[in-house]
Amino acid sequence: MSFISANIAGPDGLIVVLVIAIVLFGSTQIPKIARSLGSAQKEFKKGLDEGAAEDATPQPPAQASLPESAPQAAVPAPTPAPPQSSGTPDSAS
Repeated sequence: MSFISANIAGPDGLIVVLVIAIVLFGSTQIPKIARSLGSAQKEFKKGLDEGAAEDATPQPPAQASLPESAPQAAVPAPTPAPPQSSGTPDSAS
């Protein structure tokens, strides 16, 4: 059996991981770590719920409006383009 194909998801593997965690972090730090992970998970789920609620309510598009007392500028009409000339003078016969 090779190390790569070993199944660590079984009960024996979980016990080994737990023992290694206790050795690395100490028995007093593990409850603090678990508490921190639990509160982080709670905050993450809260953020997901708030984001989903925000996406569910349609927001009106933001429109820039002028104050009532401000005069509105008149938009000039487009000027027609001058006629195109062929570059040769017209000859009158």
